[in-house]
Amino acid sequence: MLSYLRPDLLTLAAYTPHPAGAVDKGTVLDHLDTNESPYSLPKPLRLKLADTYENHLETNRYPDGGHLALKEAIAEYVNGSCGPISNGTSPKITPQQISVGNGSDELIRSLLIATCLGTGSSVLTAAPTFSMYGILAKTLGIPVVTIGRNTDKNFEIDLDAGRQAIANPNGTPVRVVWMVHPNSPTANALTPTELSWLRGIPSNVLVVIDEAYFEFSQQTVAGELAARPNWVILRTFSKAFRLAAHRMGYAVGHPDLIQTLEKVRLPYNLPSFSQAAALTALAHRNELLTMIPKMVSDRDRLTRNLRSLGTFQVWNSAANFIYLRLRPDFAGDNPEPKLGEITAAMKEKGTLIRHTGGGLRITVGTPEENDRTLSRLKAVLGN
Repeated sequence: MLSYLRPDLLTLAAYTPHPAGAVDKGTVLDHLDTNESPYSLPKPLRLKLADTYENHLETNRYPDGGHLALKEAIAEYVNGSCGPISNGTSPKITPQQISVGNGSDELIRSLLIATCLGTGSSVLTAAPTFSMYGILAKTLGIPVVTIGRNTDKNFEIDLDAGRQAIANPNGTPVRVVWMVHPNSPTANALTPTELSWLRGIPSNVLVVIDEAYFEFSQQTVAGELAARPNWVILRTFSKAFRLAAHRMGYAVGHPDLIQTLEKVRLPYNLPSFSQAAALTALAHRNELLTMIPKMVSDRDRLTRNLRSLGTFQVWNSAANFIYLRLRPDFAGDNPEPKLGEITAAMKEKGTLIRHTGGGLRITVGTPEENDRTLSRLKAVLGN
């Protein structure tokens, strides 16, 4: 290792995107491993964006570095989509409560810089969960405290361990708690008991609630933000809004926190075309989000069909993906090699799925992709 590099990074595993390697020519490749939407933008919207690029963007000019138009559009969307806000029982979200980033990943990193970097504090996660919380913390030299989840109770968090970690830290005090609502990879939403625990966390600890799959779950804590200055919500345009290629995420929180995020983010962090895409998606959100009920219906059908195979334990999902593990009578003492073999065999047949957290995460695709998933999985299990 080069002597000027931090030695702790030597053992750090980077996030691994789509599995590398080719499949046989002529094989249909279904990307069902990263929870993207299976549907691209409708052609009229793509043509609208093409016209925007051709006639309205100046490529020799820096992007809008303040993002005001985008923040105003996001605030309008959040206010309209959150019951307590839209019906007037909670204060409306303002653009001053919003920060936008190059995907949620940039916002996660900014939150870590704003809260933990150089303080000797740690972050808390409940495994299995989104791996980037831990990866980004470790790249900044921030310790990660991990508690477990109860598989017998739909992956509910071990709250006793969470209380212990925050009240009596072993080493470094916890300054940030990361939660996904619903969780990835397990697809379960936070329960009333878990939300009650989060409400009781001391105000000197930041609670990050990642609502990347809000449009599928229709569950949000946005109405509580006014009363909880130590809470912040993360959301993304990569899932329901079909803009994964544009890397657009946003945070909603207390104005003082948002002002600090604006200080630590990189200048001109969002390309002009990505901002235009997000504004277009928000302007046409009614059209784009009409696909959500269909995807939920397809998800539930795929869940039933996966259960009918008899090989897996399949959990209910509040997101656009499904989580499953081998049943004990099929798993043996060490299920990981078998799961790895299934993942590799599915890839060879043309379907990418994610082996993570001791199980398999399968994104809901188009009806045709879902049918191929079942057909290919039956063939793999048969072999």
